Amino acid sequence: MTWWQNEQEVTAPAVPAPRSGDEPELLVAAQHGDAQAAHRLGKLYAQRGDRSAARHWWERAASGGNIDSAYNLGVWHEKHGTLEEAVRWYELAAGTGDAEAAVNLATLLLEQRGDIEAARRWFESAAHAGSRSAARRLALICEDAGELPFAREWHRRAAADGDVASAHDLGFLSYQVGEEEETVRCWEYAARGGHAEAAYHLGLLLQATRDPEGAEAYYRLAAKSEHPGAASQLGGIALSRRDLRTARAWFERAAVAGRLDDQRMAGFVCVELSDSQGASHWFGRAAASGDAESAFNFGLLLIAELGDLQGGQHWFRQAALAGHHRAAMELGGLLSATGQPHEAEKWLADPPPPTWDRLAEPELSARAELAAAATGRRGGVTLKVRDLTEILGTWDLLTRPLRDHADVMVWLVERSGLHASAVEHLASVRTTILRPGTSPWPTPSEVEHVLATARDLRLRLAAR
Repeated sequence: MTWWQNEQEVTAPAVPAPRSGDEPELLVAAQHGDAQAAHRLGKLYAQRGDRSAARHWWERAASGGNIDSAYNLGVWHEKHGTLEEAVRWYELAAGTGDAEAAVNLATLLLEQRGDIEAARRWFESAAHAGSRSAARRLALICEDAGELPFAREWHRRAAADGDVASAHDLGFLSYQVGEEEETVRCWEYAARGGHAEAAYHLGLLLQATRDPEGAEAYYRLAAKSEHPGAASQLGGIALSRRDLRTARAWFERAAVAGRLDDQRMAGFVCVELSDSQGASHWFGRAAASGDAESAFNFGLLLIAELGDLQGGQHWFRQAALAGHHRAAMELGGLLSATGQPHEAEKWLADPPPPTWDRLAEPELSARAELAAAATGRRGGVTLKVRDLTEILGTWDLLTRPLRDHADVMVWLVERSGLHASAVEHLASVRTTILRPGTSPWPTPSEVEHVLATARDLRLRLAAR
């Protein structure tokens, strides 16, 4: 049996639900010390909304050894009483092996008191008693504590009981140590269980391993759950096939979720479809949200389609202030043409440096996004997909002409004049992104340093 198959659950016999007509009989039995009758009488009063009477009879039942009443009292005090009383009653029930009481107790201790160690003990008790939710909570606690082998084991237990969120998380923990076969198994299981993020991430992994057909299938599965990233990927696939109308529909589905890159792409596709109104809408939305590339293209559109020089100048300036090189050059030319030479000279003499605007190979973009997603889990500092893509794309661009990559490091150092350690650091970070598990994920400061090296390499090799 594989780990994701559920074992048949054994259901404990339920306590008969009390009926209104049972009240006199239950009352007599409860008054004579019948704990089960007192428990059922408490349930009857709870159904009527008489909380005080329910509490009274549950206390009588719990004092007579009825664990279900102790659990109910924990719930009662959690909702209507005090934290201390809720903890007391949950402890009484959990101490006898009641898994649900142990989960509730651990949750209270963790979320209300911040007592991680005590919570962990009770989650472990519940997990060993078969609680799936406790196994998942334990896995997350272990992740936060950096105890990744234990986290993987508890996620594996929860996933084996059908928890697709734990299967998704286990996939990421496996991915970051380079165990891609288990990653695929985990994400496939979670995806088939309706977990859209797992379907999307599996699509990325299949794309990264050069299986575009498999990737598209899982993007479509994720898109059925309105996953915006999947819609974006499907838009890119349709665009590569020159199916512009389908591409537009997918990009717009992603764009309405507020994704600036997809708003921009929707604008570009509208331009290709000669729909200037649609292009203006999407470029305008993205530009208003601070996307420099969209602001630049919005300015071009306003000038070309409407002859609106003032509007074009405004958006060129916004893009230039955000560091857009071409916008600064266009702004300088427009200012010169409209009799504003002083500001024009400022932009033309000292424009922002050109930024990376090349499309990377799909497998490189997928690796970059997976690395960014892996680093951003459980409160981590998410690395920027664009930065990681630029690192991978730069290396690919500069080394593509080489027939023999055996001495690529020596070649880059000799051709660029950069110190060997800088190029080696770039190569190391690149390897980590492409083959997780070879070394720890880079820190944001490392990425910033390596980005500077990549840009320096491009400038130096372009000058030769």
